[in-house]
Amino acid sequence: MPVELVTVVGVGADGWDGLSPAARAAVEAAEVLMGSTRQLALVPSVGAVRVAWPSPLSEALPGLLSQHSGRQICVLASGDPTFHGIGTTLVRMLGADAVKVIPHPSSVSLACARLGWPQDQVQVVSLVSNPVERLHPHLQPGRRLIILSRGSQTPAEVAELLVARGYGSSSFTVLEQLGGPAERVRTAQPADWSHDVDALNVIGLLCQTDAPVMSTVPGLPDDLYENDGQLTKREVRAVTLSRLAPAPGHLLWDIGGGAGSIAIEWSRHHPSCRAIAIERDPDRAKRLERNVSNLGAAVTTVLGSAPAALAGLESPDAIFIGGGATAAGMFDACWDALKPGGRLVANGVTLETESLIAQWYKARGGDLVRLEVQRASAVGTMTGWRPAMPVTIWSLTK
Repeated sequence: MPVELVTVVGVGADGWDGLSPAARAAVEAAEVLMGSTRQLALVPSVGAVRVAWPSPLSEALPGLLSQHSGRQICVLASGDPTFHGIGTTLVRMLGADAVKVIPHPSSVSLACARLGWPQDQVQVVSLVSNPVERLHPHLQPGRRLIILSRGSQTPAEVAELLVARGYGSSSFTVLEQLGGPAERVRTAQPADWSHDVDALNVIGLLCQTDAPVMSTVPGLPDDLYENDGQLTKREVRAVTLSRLAPAPGHLLWDIGGGAGSIAIEWSRHHPSCRAIAIERDPDRAKRLERNVSNLGAAVTTVLGSAPAALAGLESPDAIFIGGGATAAGMFDACWDALKPGGRLVANGVTLETESLIAQWYKARGGDLVRLEVQRASAVGTMTGWRPAMPVTIWSLTK
């Protein structure tokens, strides 16, 4: 895209008074000033053409930059432009050499300063474009969270979720208009929160609960999943995910999603992990999506039968074949789509699937294990072992 250097200036709620000399000079030198209506109102008129962001911005941004190519463009951003901000978008679009960023203290740094929290020990969760359920994996006893709000309604939504999860006794602080003349900081328990809030706010949360811990380690209890029996059981799930080896930023295909447990626990491993679950049964797909919402996972559901439903999907870092292994062309379609260094894991419980896995193992190698789990169960007045169906697990790295 043919544009000159774009300067991005972070602006706080204190507006012009809070800008550094370098930031003021960049605004004053601009021929074109871009930003939200609120951000543009925070700086004085400097003779530049003012362009308020349209909605949706992501689609309009390339055209706006091209339209003003050759002119000195200054973009206004909230706080630190490269922290969940427009600065990151512009660098990704134009390259680092074409973007100069002049940061302002972020809302997170200001919130930690007000709360007296060590910033390096805080988990930041953005709800600006994510559903409130994305909080679930981060709710752990004693954890400090800074939650970036979408607007004035977010604190009430978060408080409601916390009460429902058993975190109603947590320390819940809403910080509004941080750094500005209208700054306000209020602390309560989520169960007692019922205040009107400014749209510009963040939430500080110190998690406290007596509820059972829902770890991000693979192997959540089976009863957390709504299912019709098509569920990779807890112990098998933990072993399967150890073979899939989730890593930050990686994408998983979960083929034959069922209840979605593999995809969900993959994505709960790290906030940047994502999964695509392919499920052919509409009722199971809806059930899978309810589990995704209840457990706060970054999982997209694709309704259809693999391998046909795999066409056009983003290339994955790992693939789990939990169902449909016997479909014609399944292995070849998955292997061709998998990124170099990617992991493929297939589980089988039927003789037909085990036979096919044995053929794949003979042709390709990899690691082949058979897992048998027994659970204690009442036998009259005593206790004995009841075996679950054995599971064959084949894993291979491309």
